[in-house]
Amino acid sequence: MKNVFASHLIYRLRKAGLSVVFLIIVIYPLEAKDTEPGRKINIDNGWKFHFGHASDPERDFNYKIVNVFSKTGGIKGTAIDRDFDDTDWRALDLPHDWAVELPFVYSEDRNVMSHGYKPVGGRYPETSIGWYRKQIDFRNADSLKRYVLQFDGVFRDSKYWLNGHYLGGNESGYTGISFDITDFIDYTGKNILVVRVDASQYEGWFYEGAGIYRHVWLNIYDNLHLVSDGQFIYTETRGNKTHVYIENKLENKYQELKTVTLQNHISGRDGKIISSGPEKKLEIDSYKFSIDKDSIVFDDALLWSIEEPYLYRLITEVRLNGRIIDRLKTPFGVRTIEVDPRKGLLLNGKNIKIHGVNCHQDHAGVGSALPDYLQYYRIRLLKEFGVNAYRASHNPPSPELLDACDSLGVLVMDETRLFNSGPESMDQFRRLVRRDRNHPCVFMWSIGNEEAWVQETITGKRIALSVLAELKSLDPTRTATYAADLPDIFTGVNEVIPVRGFNYRIFAIDDYHTAHPDQPVIGTEMGSTVTTRGIYETDSVNCYLPDQDLNAPWWASLAEYWWTIAAEREWFMGGFIWTGFDYRGEPTPFHWPNINSHFGIMDMCGFPKNLYYYYQSWWTDKDVLHISPHWNWQGREGDTVDVWINTNAREVELILNDRSLGTKKMNVNSHLRWEVAYHPGTLKAKAVKDGRVLTEEISTTGKPVKVVAIPDRNTIAADGKDVTVVNIHVEDEAGRPVPDAGDLIEINVEGPARIIGVGNGDPSCHEPDKIIIGEYRRSLFNGKCQAIIQSTGEPGIITFTARSDSLVSGIVTVNSIE
Repeated sequence: MKNVFASHLIYRLRKAGLSVVFLIIVIYPLEAKDTEPGRKINIDNGWKFHFGHASDPERDFNYKIVNVFSKTGGIKGTAIDRDFDDTDWRALDLPHDWAVELPFVYSEDRNVMSHGYKPVGGRYPETSIGWYRKQIDFRNADSLKRYVLQFDGVFRDSKYWLNGHYLGGNESGYTGISFDITDFIDYTGKNILVVRVDASQYEGWFYEGAGIYRHVWLNIYDNLHLVSDGQFIYTETRGNKTHVYIENKLENKYQELKTVTLQNHISGRDGKIISSGPEKKLEIDSYKFSIDKDSIVFDDALLWSIEEPYLYRLITEVRLNGRIIDRLKTPFGVRTIEVDPRKGLLLNGKNIKIHGVNCHQDHAGVGSALPDYLQYYRIRLLKEFGVNAYRASHNPPSPELLDACDSLGVLVMDETRLFNSGPESMDQFRRLVRRDRNHPCVFMWSIGNEEAWVQETITGKRIALSVLAELKSLDPTRTATYAADLPDIFTGVNEVIPVRGFNYRIFAIDDYHTAHPDQPVIGTEMGSTVTTRGIYETDSVNCYLPDQDLNAPWWASLAEYWWTIAAEREWFMGGFIWTGFDYRGEPTPFHWPNINSHFGIMDMCGFPKNLYYYYQSWWTDKDVLHISPHWNWQGREGDTVDVWINTNAREVELILNDRSLGTKKMNVNSHLRWEVAYHPGTLKAKAVKDGRVLTEEISTTGKPVKVVAIPDRNTIAADGKDVTVVNIHVEDEAGRPVPDAGDLIEINVEGPARIIGVGNGDPSCHEPDKIIIGEYRRSLFNGKCQAIIQSTGEPGIITFTARSDSLVSGIVTVNSIE
């Protein structure tokens, strides 16, 4: 399915009052044709939802009272019944995270605290079970097809029925599941899909969400088709020739042997075929699988890299009696990954230092149910301050996250949720590897994280060996690590893991490397400075921490400490900061009313903290010159302010109100500081970099007089899914952002769009991210807040308005084009 965007949007600003208005054009996307073989149809829209109950079967629609497993398709008296009346259920579209919609609640339970004080889990039976129902229509003309339902992610323990027929269950909250529903379809009547989601059991120790929070697809195949996760693509380049090796798995669900032809083609970014493999004839017995191996060679391949992430397409076509019955298009990249114990990481033969971040998957306003574009938005924000690698901690990421990293050029450490070699966990691991192994961004697998009870033991060693053996059979092209939090331990998992992962304790890196020089080393979790955006003193009541590289938990280290060590050692591959963004839960070092972490280089909205500029200074070649804190300290005239300069310039002069405060030399991988007596006015930094003069200044602002809203983009697709992120701040009469403003902003949209969430980055704010009924509003936190708006599926003009009654002047409008 293709999104067709409007070509451009012209707007102009007009000051006239308190609010900000901008207009967005949306137009219809092109729909995929029904004649395309192997169709993949998104079925996110048109669901019904209702809470069940974990401890009261009657309030759980008689689940566990009615015997739902006694007879096939004969379920009555429950929400599973095809004729159940769900007219009073809430209508919604997926992805859906019901946890983000719940209020914050105080609890002494550490699990509740770790999940952001949301009432989900065993102590909250009334909000820990969710039921979903959807009607799906099928055509008689397609009755000879095969139909497979694909759920990309449901948190957590879920069970599935179609027309009362039990399809199966999935215990994982992160690894997707698929079901062939062909046998259960009614082509003459309605078809009702039912999903029961049980989020009462936690899987992690961080915010996990609840519900069907990733996409759902209906895949339509011929009875003989390519198995969706049965394709494996890898490359090898020798001189100017690239060899693309391809494995395809086919399945024959016909009642008799079939003879088909299979052919692979490679196309470039422009869609033109570059090279093709031979047309092969394959005989596949009834209800059997067949694996075909092929290779294609082409010259002068463009490499996938961090700077130029070029993607090719493999087009695989299957023909029966000369007719194409299946076609699969898979993006892939040509690149080499080497992990060397002395040279570190090499991408395409070039040494790469990992400038990485760990991230959980929730975002302000939407929880874990991220629209696709928000994945790209977040990765782009990370890359702008120099990030080149992403660790999906501690669970399989969404497919769209990997798509974003493929497209934007960010390496990914792909991590399984459970360190376990039992049948259920191993099946989850297989599904993860088969799903993700064709992504060029995935450079390394992680088989676990901080398994304190077994990581030093023979049990941990045996589990690791079993998982690594399975990994080698599924993907022999990549290596693996394990994120260990014991610095000097070699027994157990670390004896057999190919790459030693260090979680913190970087002081022990040199001794470990000396003792084990043939084992590559990577920093799986580094840093963990705790900061609150725009705050410059510890506030234990509101649970805020200074927004500078000053405080880290006992088990972690400051940014400048770990990065200086990493940068100076060629054999050390670099590492992943904990974390790229703040996230709900783990409010270290506080508890209630603090409801999210302080670890992020950016807050939950993606607004930069000051550490952002430290890393950008040393992770990019951009001209960086940043002054902090702000210069609004009314009432503290004469008091000393600790001024930090982050820059990659070699010399900086600081000037207050045209009076020089001196010049200082910058040490590599460091920062500069001045103790400055506060006086209102302008603080200016003047730097010299490569013979050029850079300047930056901050000023004492006046009171806010107008609201300003800045959409991330002005055009979105009218597909009911696309979004734009709107960042909101207030300005004074001189047009300067007011950095300490806390005004309450009222937000609404008119036209074919809806607001799907708001946030402000305040780790102790209990205002709702979601408003089911009523108007959206959000307080500014240190001058900023954010809204995410989504198209509703019709073309037209969207008018977004942000206003505050506390401001007395200023309206800005943006006109749409006709």
